[in-house]
Amino acid sequence: MEKGVRRWVVDISKWDPSPQEFSSALSILPQHEHPSISRFFRMEDRIRALVSRLLQYSLVHEVLGIPFDEITINRTVEGKPYLEYDKVGWEFPNFNFNVSHHGDHVAIASEPLCLVGLDIVSCVIPQKETVLGFVQNFSSYFSSLEWDNIVNAGTCDDILVEFYRYWCLKEAYVKAIGSGLASGLDKVEFHNTRWTGISVKINGEDMREWGFWLSEMGKRHLVSIAKGHPRSATESYKRTLKRIDFNEEEYRMALHLPNVDFVSRTVEELISVLHPKV
Repeated sequence: MEKGVRRWVVDISKWDPSPQEFSSALSILPQHEHPSISRFFRMEDRIRALVSRLLQYSLVHEVLGIPFDEITINRTVEGKPYLEYDKVGWEFPNFNFNVSHHGDHVAIASEPLCLVGLDIVSCVIPQKETVLGFVQNFSSYFSSLEWDNIVNAGTCDDILVEFYRYWCLKEAYVKAIGSGLASGLDKVEFHNTRWTGISVKINGEDMREWGFWLSEMGKRHLVSIAKGHPRSATESYKRTLKRIDFNEEEYRMALHLPNVDFVSRTVEELISVLHPKV
């Protein structure tokens, strides 16, 4: 199953396409994907959305060997992307993936059995805001323990980074289950030892069927991965999965598959995978 574990990242600051280059890259994707990219007003947001789609189709093509023109990626009502394909083999009993983008980075993570959630954050604040004023806007999303750890982290920069660490993990969890909702996140409480051995309690209950990883990605970006049991998925996302029930040994093996390092990909590489002649 290890072949189904992928972590790819693109640094979009290294891609400055002309209008023609952007249109050419966009034309590779299925027509139904175009509106979700062109709806953005700012070019940088269009680039993030385009690269996100290129990552999804390239990863599915490379990992599963599905011809590009047979790949169908849809989204649940909450916006969770999923692959519609009936021929994924036993080696990948629940192949799923998740994407995230913020700042200069767009990334994707995939898992063969566990739910996977991915989140990237750039540790910045909006202009004209103070760190304390900014994080205070989100205080209701944290447990009292988490909030104490944030506001007592040290300098203003320490507070900002600590805030984003917790926020990044919470987002990865929400995205893994396919919720799309931030309500109730104060009941999702993360514990750690200097940000290793990360675990979570939900409504005070230890969730031992989940695994979490948090790391730095350069340029003040943080990235988190959440892996969990398929039965934790929302109902709409659960309907897209091939299997929900696994015996304990089978699930534990999948949960403890190595969380591989992120591999840097370029936009040109993704385009060449999907359309070698472009």
